[in-house]
Amino acid sequence: MSNCDLISKKCVPCEGGAPLAAHDEQRLHLEIPIWKLDREGIHKLSRSFKFKDFVEAMAFVNKVAVLAEAEGHHPELHISYNKVMIELYTHAVGGLSENDFIVAAKIDRI
Repeated sequence: MSNCDLISKKCVPCEGGAPLAAHDEQRLHLEIPIWKLDREGIHKLSRSFKFKDFVEAMAFVNKVAVLAEAEGHHPELHISYNKVMIELYTHAVGGLSENDFIVAAKIDRI
């Protein structure tokens, strides 16, 4: 699977169930290596972005918001002037699902 494969996928609704197994997390993480895979507590993906100023940071956040709505999968966004930190995990499964990796790959394209 390449990053293009993740980008071509669409998030599917999660009703709950089991999060991804560790080997699946590792395999999918290879496609988005810039993202940090955090396995402390709830497994999450995170990435920080830095911009010229607040306006550029907010423009990026707005693009992420449009993407999140289109995918039906919403990240946690942390904004501090010209920095944006994004966390992805699936609340319904209490950890990571394939949706998190799909959205991460699509955010990388913004």
